[in-house]
Amino acid sequence: MINVTPELLQSFETLQDVPVEQLKWLIDNSEQLILPQGEFLFKTGQPISATTIIISGKVSMYVLQNNEVREIGTLEPQAISGYLPFSRAKMAPGFAKAIEDIQLLSFPTAKMPEMIANHFELTQALVHVMASRIRDSTALQQQGEKMMALGKLSAGLAHELNNPASAIVRGAASLKQHLLTAPKTFKEIIEMKMTVDQVDIVNDMLRTVLNKKHKRILTLMERSELEDEMTEWMDTHEVENAAEISENFVEFGLNVSDAEAFKQHISADYISNIMNWINSNMVTEKMVTDIEEASRRITDLVGSVKNFTHMDQGHDKQYADIHCGIRSTLTMLHHKIHKNNIEAVEHFDTTLPPVKAMIGELNQVWTNLMDNALDAMEGIEKGVLEIKTFKDGAFVEVSIIDNGPGIPDEYRSQIFDPFFTTKEIGKGTGLGLDVVSRIVKQHRGSIKVQSVPGRTAFIVCFPIDG
Repeated sequence: MINVTPELLQSFETLQDVPVEQLKWLIDNSEQLILPQGEFLFKTGQPISATTIIISGKVSMYVLQNNEVREIGTLEPQAISGYLPFSRAKMAPGFAKAIEDIQLLSFPTAKMPEMIANHFELTQALVHVMASRIRDSTALQQQGEKMMALGKLSAGLAHELNNPASAIVRGAASLKQHLLTAPKTFKEIIEMKMTVDQVDIVNDMLRTVLNKKHKRILTLMERSELEDEMTEWMDTHEVENAAEISENFVEFGLNVSDAEAFKQHISADYISNIMNWINSNMVTEKMVTDIEEASRRITDLVGSVKNFTHMDQGHDKQYADIHCGIRSTLTMLHHKIHKNNIEAVEHFDTTLPPVKAMIGELNQVWTNLMDNALDAMEGIEKGVLEIKTFKDGAFVEVSIIDNGPGIPDEYRSQIFDPFFTTKEIGKGTGLGLDVVSRIVKQHRGSIKVQSVPGRTAFIVCFPIDG
C-alpha cells in the first residue's frame, strides 16, 4: 500500500495549490481502503456517502442502456469522485467497477460542512472538480442526444433511400431482360412491308402517346372495363399477347379508338406485329421512367440532407428561405411520419422574406420539435402534424403543432430544463428542448408552449434580420 502523505496529495494536479496542513486534515479525517479487482466502488441508485480519491489502480464507469453496457469513463490515479462540495447529487447515476486492485482515500460526507467552513483552498479545489465534472457530463449527454437524433434520422433516411435504390436495381434488371427481346422484335418489323409515310405516321402517333403528360386517373372498375374492351379488340384482330398489351395501353391512357387509329395506317397482316412493337416501346419507356423517378428521388433526398445540415455553407448567419429548412426536416422525418400514419399539414406565409439565421442550427430546432410532436402522437388513431409560419412585423413566427394528449400541467414548467424527460429510459436524454431553447436565444428569439389535450403548440419567434 502506498503511504498517503500531504506531499503525495499535493503532487496531484487538482490539489497542488492546497496547503499542506489542509491536506493533512483531509488524510486524518479519511479512511484508506483497498478495493480488489472486480469489486464495485458504487452502483446505480446507491447513496453517495463519501468523496473518493484514487491513489492507485483503475476503475471503469458505465451505465446500462437498453440492457447494454455503455462505458462513460475511467477513473485513474489522482481522480476524485463521489460527493463534492455543494453538490445536489444523492444517488450514484451509474456503476463503477475496479478493473485492477485500487487504493483509495474515502472522505465521509458528514465531514463536508467542517471542510467548507474551515478549509477554503481544499473546498475550492473540490468545487473546481465538480465544475469540470458537470461540464464533461453535459458534453457527454449532449453528444448522446446528438447521436440519438442522428440514429433516428439515419434509420429513416436509410429506409427512404433503400426504396428508390431497390427500384433502380429491379428496373435495370427488368430492362436488361426486356431488351433481350429486341432482336426478335426488330426482325418482325423488318419483315413488314410498310411505306415511309406509314412508318412516319405510326412513329408520330407513338411519340404523342409517350409524351402525354397528363393521364386520366382511373378507378379500379374503370380500368378493368377499359382493359376488357381493349383485350376484346386485340383478340378480334388476332393480336398476340393481347392481355399484356391491353394492360399497358390502358396504363398509357389509350383506349379502343386509339387502337383503331393505329389500325388505319397498318396492313391487316401486320396488326399483331405493330401492336407488339408499340407495346415493346411503351414497356421500355415505362421502365426508363421508373428508373428516372427513383434516381430523382435519391437526388432529392441527398439535396434535403445537404440543405438540412447546411453543408458547403459557412456557420455565420445568412439570409435564406426558412421554408426550405422546414421542408428538408419533413423529408428527413418522412419515414417516421409515414410509419405512424400521421398527416403533415403546411400553412406557410408566402409573404415571408428570407430570414437571417444560422440555418443548420435552426434545422436542429425544427427536428427536435417535430420529433417530439411525432412521439407525442404515437398510438393515436389519426395524428396531424401542423407547421405554420407567420410574419409579425420584423419577426418570423414558426409553430409546430400536434394533436397528441398534451403536456401535463405539472411538467409544463420543467420541459426546457436540461436532462428533464418524460420518455422511457434509452429513448431520450432530456436535452432536446434545452438545445432548442439555447439556439432560439442565440437568434435573439423566444419560444413558448401552449398545450391542452388534443393540441400542443411550440411557437418559435425571432427577428427576420437577425
